Amino acid sequence: MAIIDTHLHLVYLDKFSYPWLSEEPTINRQWPVDEYFAQAESLGIDTALHMEVDVDETDIEGETRFMTKVHPRVIGAIAGGRPEYPDFADWLQTLAGIEGVRAVRRILHTMPDELSQAPEFAHNLRRLPAYNLGFDLCVRADQIMTVGLPLVQKCPDVQFVLDHCGVPDIAGAGLDPWRGHLREISRLPNVACKISGIIAYAGDKPTAATLQPYVEHVIECFGWDRVVWGSDYPVCTSAANLVEWVGITRKLIAGASAGEQAKLLSDNARRLYRI
Repeated sequence: MAIIDTHLHLVYLDKFSYPWLSEEPTINRQWPVDEYFAQAESLGIDTALHMEVDVDETDIEGETRFMTKVHPRVIGAIAGGRPEYPDFADWLQTLAGIEGVRAVRRILHTMPDELSQAPEFAHNLRRLPAYNLGFDLCVRADQIMTVGLPLVQKCPDVQFVLDHCGVPDIAGAGLDPWRGHLREISRLPNVACKISGIIAYAGDKPTAATLQPYVEHVIECFGWDRVVWGSDYPVCTSAANLVEWVGITRKLIAGASAGEQAKLLSDNARRLYRI
């Protein structure tokens, strides 16, 4: 069964600046597209969406343009953006001229809550539907209720995708209060959830058994129509390689029907990201 990877990071240190990578020595190197597909193809990953890699602000446009043309199997990109800025409308005009942009993301899990709570932020996000763009929401478990939920409520016409299952503390057995918070945000029909990244939060030697309660809860809350899959490559390699993560994913959904598996692995991505 073919997979659309909705969360592929590619790193080109020779082209762009990644300030945050200086604190991540295990992945602070080139991660080019050919290296990724050399592994991904044999795993059933047919195509991918590039997820912005929080490059230096001066490189956001360059990264977006480059990644939309980096490889025929990279069929779109989630672009970086700064909705807190007054000129965000100008950035959307720029994105409108770049074929293949599917959504926008602003990293929030490492930023002060106040950044996204300011009225300007939601006001600018409400511009996205006019450009047929959604927003990938990257918040920690403790921010779901203070940042994520209010933002989704303020932007009812925006399609949100909650990255990394809302970043539960799996290594710390943090089912609660994450479990209740996830249920609350799932009640809003304009938010979907991405099963991605969680392998990096599961400590040493993560297994399907470790991740199962979290993935099952996500699917229970959002249903099979509002979930997508992402590798979070190469960040995932801090805990497991791409082969291992795909293998664990297939174990986690082995009991689901073929139709349900297809929704998670590809069908929903086509709809939510307008592929």
